[in-house]
Amino acid sequence: MGSVVSSGGRSSPLGFNERLSVASGSNGSAAGDASPLSPQQLGVMGMEALETSINYWEDALAAFTVNARGGGAGTLALTSPEEAEFCREIQDLLQNAYLLQERCELLFLDQRSVLFRSESGAPEGSLGRARLLSHSTHRTASDHTRKEHHSSAESFASAEDQVADLRDFDDLTELLPEIDNLELYQMALKQLDSGIPYRTLRTDILHCSSDSEFLCKLHCLRLAFREVFREAGAWAWFIDAGRQVLTDLLLYADKEPKEFLVAYEEMVTWTTDAANWTIIENELTSKGVKVLTFYDVVLDFILLDAFEDLASPPASVLAVVRNRWLSDGFKETALTTAVWSVIKAKRRYLQYPDGFMAHFYSISEHLLPVLVWGFLGPHERLREVSEAFQSEVVGFIKDLFSFEKSRYTSIEDLAADVMQHARIRAANITDKLSDRS
Repeated sequence: MGSVVSSGGRSSPLGFNERLSVASGSNGSAAGDASPLSPQQLGVMGMEALETSINYWEDALAAFTVNARGGGAGTLALTSPEEAEFCREIQDLLQNAYLLQERCELLFLDQRSVLFRSESGAPEGSLGRARLLSHSTHRTASDHTRKEHHSSAESFASAEDQVADLRDFDDLTELLPEIDNLELYQMALKQLDSGIPYRTLRTDILHCSSDSEFLCKLHCLRLAFREVFREAGAWAWFIDAGRQVLTDLLLYADKEPKEFLVAYEEMVTWTTDAANWTIIENELTSKGVKVLTFYDVVLDFILLDAFEDLASPPASVLAVVRNRWLSDGFKETALTTAVWSVIKAKRRYLQYPDGFMAHFYSISEHLLPVLVWGFLGPHERLREVSEAFQSEVVGFIKDLFSFEKSRYTSIEDLAADVMQHARIRAANITDKLSDRS
């Protein structure tokens, strides 16, 4: 949602003869000598056409919604219900297209397809292994947050080579847990056929073997977080842990946390009032958040998006930080002013001036300058602490998405693991922030 891929810079779709060459594996033989197209070749050509369509639809969505994350002049501000509905329609279209890509892959490129079975005689394999490795060796253009589009010829030629070597991963699968026994995960696999909504695919960063695995685990974790927050004590613990960690971070950076604490408590009070939940849903839905769970809102939309933004700061910000003629005090002040200016500009486009995003911006005004200065500034210890904070947060999410560290056997088991990982990671951050030696 935050990246825009310029359609003007993309190569035009492959012509018929080029697509024929890709599908048949030839090197541009004369059309008159070409043999009749096989079902697989025709299928691959159709997949290429679908990928090209998806690329354009992704660009259309990005161009339409770029202002939702602070686009520049000339972009469209999503302020009306009709525009928000249009955005959701495109997202639904893309989600259906991604699922269609995966089904095509199974039909035309997967080693277990009937198209390959007659040639190689390879056994179908166990259900657990087949589903786990369904997409691990061929990654299509289903991740709509990527920064670049690779050419269709390269992607499909690479995919065919990889599928041919699928059985080379037999030894690896023996090291993975037997997913046939993971009842909760098996339930999610069935749900996958009906569609699992998502805002952003995090397959690579969370070390999932395929987009399908990521979506199935996402479905399981949503159920687990709902189970966790059935207990008032768990909800209170997350509130207290967040307050403690963020306050310690401000104190470590020698910042007064009083105003932050006021904004934090106002956010907690406002979000726990059931009368405001409709506003929360409307705001976050317009931002692409599909389901209102702790993962979708806090971990994915707020934290992971923030870390991505910090990893790619604007050139103007880098120019200030790297200017050796400016003092550190001036650089920090300039960065803080820049952050406040951006937040002030975003506030002008809010549909609800006192809604969820307004409260979130009030907290960000105190935290973002510290994080930006920590990651980009010259102070090594503050940078180490900021990176440790990011590492623990991302490590917590990776733990949740790991078969080895989290039990996908039942909602109760996974909910218990969520709390255990959260307590361990929060303690790690607190210990790091308390060490000022």
